[in-house]
Amino acid sequence: MLNFCPQCGSKLQAGFRFCPSCGEKLPENPTDEDEPSPQQESHINAVISSVSAMEVDCAGDSSPSALSRPPLRTTRRKTLSNTNTEYTEQKPVPSSRKRKSSQLVKEEEEVAKKTQSILSQTPDKTSFTPPRKGKASPQIKEQDEIKQTNLSTLQTPDKMSSMSLQKYKASPLIKDEEAKKTSPAIQSPSKCKSKKRVSSVDPVLEGTVVCDQSGKKWKLIELLWKTELDVTYGVCQANQHAESDECKYMLRLGAKEGHLFNEQNFHLRAAKPDAVEKWGKLHKLDFLGIPSCVGFGLHETYRFLVFPCMGQPLQTELDEGTGSLSEKNVLQLALRLLDSLEFIHEKEYAHADIHAGNIYIKSSSHTEVFLSGFGHAFRFCPGGKHVEYRQGSRTAHQGNISFISLDSHKGAGPSRRSDLQSLGYCMLCWMTGSLPWSHLSHNSSSVAAEKERYMSDVPGLLTYCYKQKKASSALQEYLCNVMALQYTEKPDYTLLKGGLQQSLQKMGGSLK
Repeated sequence: MLNFCPQCGSKLQAGFRFCPSCGEKLPENPTDEDEPSPQQESHINAVISSVSAMEVDCAGDSSPSALSRPPLRTTRRKTLSNTNTEYTEQKPVPSSRKRKSSQLVKEEEEVAKKTQSILSQTPDKTSFTPPRKGKASPQIKEQDEIKQTNLSTLQTPDKMSSMSLQKYKASPLIKDEEAKKTSPAIQSPSKCKSKKRVSSVDPVLEGTVVCDQSGKKWKLIELLWKTELDVTYGVCQANQHAESDECKYMLRLGAKEGHLFNEQNFHLRAAKPDAVEKWGKLHKLDFLGIPSCVGFGLHETYRFLVFPCMGQPLQTELDEGTGSLSEKNVLQLALRLLDSLEFIHEKEYAHADIHAGNIYIKSSSHTEVFLSGFGHAFRFCPGGKHVEYRQGSRTAHQGNISFISLDSHKGAGPSRRSDLQSLGYCMLCWMTGSLPWSHLSHNSSSVAAEKERYMSDVPGLLTYCYKQKKASSALQEYLCNVMALQYTEKPDYTLLKGGLQQSLQKMGGSLK
């Protein structure tokens, strides 16, 4: 009987045929005295089987006894050594599939690697990115941007709610829709109210009959002229027959919610025929050029106002002539317009849009002059209290850009000085044919800057317009007076008219 393994020297127990440490087979030297009896042999086999069962049931038990060691330890070691040997032998040999792999296999491997790297990252810090994002179509990009916008809005509602949607890139269609919703008159430097869009008016067929609010019916006889905001017809009452030359009334047709609505309110509140006649008699005037509105109403989607015939616009005469007028004619026009402005100013209104298109001349002598076009009229003194000067309270640059005052350019409510300054610009343009900012009419801010530069330099303004000619002394005196007016100051109309009247008399002119 062997007590130690001849190979490794490990201690052995009786009945072992293999060394439990090195796994080598033990030499057999049976003797008669060492051979166990059949009963002992059966007992040894029973012990071995019981020990094997205990090892299977108690796998992982770290008992220090030799009985708990796996009997196949040598076999497992040999298996592992064989596997390592085979792997070492096969490692230097490259795979034929990798050498000859197709493009599709490479793409699949790349996708698998990217997917594995994405899955290994935390979902709250990174988001899945498609492998071909760079080649995506514009529609897919728009969808991705919309999803990102919605996701960021949900994550931080307190910060994202105040941000404008225009900061995100949008498709041309989305930009067009945003542009329609945003008014073009709103400008970043001045916080002005948005400008209402007034649609152009298509002419109505001649012969059409319209009915005003009082029940009178008016027949459109002839289209006289058309502007960007309205059209004007010669009309007569429907129960009367008249030719185009015999029309005693004119009808202006414009957008329902456009400037004619404001003009209608002005005539109803401040320029009723009785009030105009009474004021003229009080100031001993033989003529006051405030037209009387004899009818108003709605026709389909349009609004119309009816006036007695006022002649033709001054702009028509300028266009048909040389583009300028004599100083005598300009002084006659200015005196008549000052009477009209004094009337509406006493009624607490400012005209706010004085130019040749809103001035009508009934005779060639320039003595019967009407001031019309009250679409931008502003009540500057409601209830006898003058409004405060506040830039941005109205739409900036509202009216004819070449002739409106600097107050209107800045979005402040026009006052009395605004109308008088606009009249001064008109007089200068009618005499010389141009203004320093005439070529800048497409840029409102540049026009406003030029007007502000010449506010304190009236001689320089006249020198620019008159060139080498002698400037009108009456016009220079008038401009110096109106440019020095304060916003709420009441002008001295007698002084202004007196200077112009004196110059007109020296030229041998009059208002009769």
